[in-house]
Amino acid sequence: MSSVLASASLWQRELVRFFRQPSRLAGAFLPPLLFWLVIGSGLSGSFRVGASRGAAAGGGGLDFLEYFFPGTVILLVLFAAIFSTISLIEDRSAGFLQGVLVAPVGAGALVAGKVLGGATLAWLQGIVFLLLAPAAGVPLAPAGALAAAGVIGLVAIALTSFGFAFAWKVDSTQGFHAVMNLLLAPMWLLSGAFFPLSGAPAWLAGLMRVNPLTYGVAALRRALYLGAGAEAGVGAAAEAAPLGLSLTVLLVWCGGALVVDWILVARRARRR
Repeated sequence: MSSVLASASLWQRELVRFFRQPSRLAGAFLPPLLFWLVIGSGLSGSFRVGASRGAAAGGGGLDFLEYFFPGTVILLVLFAAIFSTISLIEDRSAGFLQGVLVAPVGAGALVAGKVLGGATLAWLQGIVFLLLAPAAGVPLAPAGALAAAGVIGLVAIALTSFGFAFAWKVDSTQGFHAVMNLLLAPMWLLSGAFFPLSGAPAWLAGLMRVNPLTYGVAALRRALYLGAGAEAGVGAAAEAAPLGLSLTVLLVWCGGALVVDWILVARRARRR
């Protein structure tokens, strides 16, 4: 019971800290929104997924503003996950983590509280952005909204757990940002969020297929069109992976990252 209470306290602490710092919300929400509006609008007149080159500007296929929307949701979740895991470095510098490590609650409680707290914040921000789906032309049905919320939750846990492992090993926020930009920016660009897998060179398509975030974007794209019968949107996701495979990859990613986080925390706790 003490471990559950410790996890709940750490989870609550993450939420309280976030809502006391509204600048974090603006910093995570506004850049993806501007990115989607500016780049999506700029390319929507000349880029259509599923259309022939000659018909790209005239019609047919999936408008880029609509195609780009799921990837922007994932980008927002990614930003939120990065901001939330930075608190791990701040807590270590302030001595808070040292106090948690010597408490009789176990490494799992710390990992669960911090990861679930950060993932909850990322999930909430992703859900808010999801409300813009009709403005992007995504015919969001109730079944699609529920499925998309579940996929966003899995991606939030995966990215927060992924960031936790690096934040645990890095000593400064500057170093953490450098590592995250080196890893997460290419992961997002090669996830099918910005351009489809079809038509990419073989070496680039290979990188996209081994990128776990590709399956998060594909799962979200399929979920958004669930029950809406929009063939163009579903076809854009089908080229990457079916929904079952995408969810399996996400679950394995979440589980593997959490195990790595637990091992890292347990090793440091044993040195105390």
